[in-house]
Amino acid sequence: MEKEETIGFHKGALSTLIKEREELVRMVTIVDQLVQAHKKGLEDLGVSLEQKQESTSEKSSEERSP
Repeated sequence: MEKEETIGFHKGALSTLIKEREELVRMVTIVDQLVQAHKKGLEDLGVSLEQKQESTSEKSSEERSP
């Protein structure tokens, strides 16, 4: 009986983890859609996002350098 209990435990864990992964993918998809909508809104207003990304990545690089 112990082997069957262990098998059941692992199957249950896999089932739960797969459902959690599906939910995470769903959440990431929603967040990505919102990011794209906000980017489009800013671009429609004439805000250049490439300049913002470059300055942000430069600041990140400076913070990482010792």
